[in-house]
Amino acid sequence: MTRTIPGFDYHRVPVADEVALNVAVAGSGSPIVLLHGFPQTHLMWRHVAADLAADHTVIVADLRGYGDSDKPAAARTDTYSKRRMAADIVAAAAAFGHDRFALAGHDRGALVAFRAGLDHPGAVSHLACLDVLPTLDMWDVLHGVTAAVGFHLYLMAQPPGLPEQLISADAFFAFFLDQWTKDPAAIPPPVRAAYLDACRDAVPSIVADYRASATIDIDHDGADRAAGARLTMPVTVLQQDWGAALGYEAAALWSAWAPDLDHRTVDAGHFMAEEAPETVAAALRELVRR
Repeated sequence: MTRTIPGFDYHRVPVADEVALNVAVAGSGSPIVLLHGFPQTHLMWRHVAADLAADHTVIVADLRGYGDSDKPAAARTDTYSKRRMAADIVAAAAAFGHDRFALAGHDRGALVAFRAGLDHPGAVSHLACLDVLPTLDMWDVLHGVTAAVGFHLYLMAQPPGLPEQLISADAFFAFFLDQWTKDPAAIPPPVRAAYLDACRDAVPSIVADYRASATIDIDHDGADRAAGARLTMPVTVLQQDWGAALGYEAAALWSAWAPDLDHRTVDAGHFMAEEAPETVAAALRELVRR
């Protein structure tokens, strides 16, 4: 089962004590770092990464706890905080000589990218977030029966033990790949199998990542909101029209964090980098020209 993007060189990059990331690199030119979401790996960027590599240095990483990156036990409350995961990415880019880069993330990777933009504004020149809200806003908009769409967020926020047992079946991860995709052909069987295989190997760390978003990530984002912190770089957000279903105005929520915001609704499923790669690649090229 494929776990690599053709034409990319693969590296094990140490980023923290006893943690190395699986990182793929190709192309030349100004650097763009791409971060995957759930329940995927860096492979979700295969089309966009190949497109961008024609005129950029493209760095694609498996987040800590996912894919072929290391999966440390969650011995501390911040082991899988977005702050720590963002520091991983800044260290990985620096390992290739890039102290400043554009950064794009989808889903969980977008939350890491958001935190990197707040914590490392000198490193992140441009920021793109795909189909997600910042953590505080995400929890705020989930209420009543409409919150059922985020059932997994509540499940994995529970104390260690039960969530890990309940999500260990392939059916749990397959549910999202099947239900959140408008175009099933966008995730062909070999890629789907690679995602399920990677998730099967990462159940504890996936839960730890989500649990952090119900605990320490809220603390970090809340402190920044109270302090009036803002994303200082140009920001592009690509989303489905979740606001119409859940009753919120996504652009307004994002603009509170990002004064220089380009917010777009994309006609695709959640996995838009695979379902609408040309649209996503074009948006990222426009972003880095701002």
